[in-house]
Amino acid sequence: MNNIFDAIPENLKTEVFERLVETDNVKIERIVSKGHKTPESGWYDQDKNEWVLVLKGEAVLLFADESTITLKAGDFVDIPAHKKHRVEWTAVDFITIWLAIHY
Repeated sequence: MNNIFDAIPENLKTEVFERLVETDNVKIERIVSKGHKTPESGWYDQDKNEWVLVLKGEAVLLFADESTITLKAGDFVDIPAHKKHRVEWTAVDFITIWLAIHY
């Protein structure tokens, strides 16, 4: 048995992406952030839908249409395939743990 809050990496110089499950149709990953954001020149433009839940911490997502969503623990969003988005901000004083399901 595993726990989503166990084995949090101590070195968070870079954002950590951990695949928990992957099949041909679905990928589930845990993401751990601490003050990380998508580089200014980059956008996520994914081939699959992405359902994202913030389990712990806080984050802000920015979309290409300049709308934003602030996510706190328990908040989730479903991002359609090819909807360009980026992580604009994550908390710097504590970790943010995400659960992302790509389908």
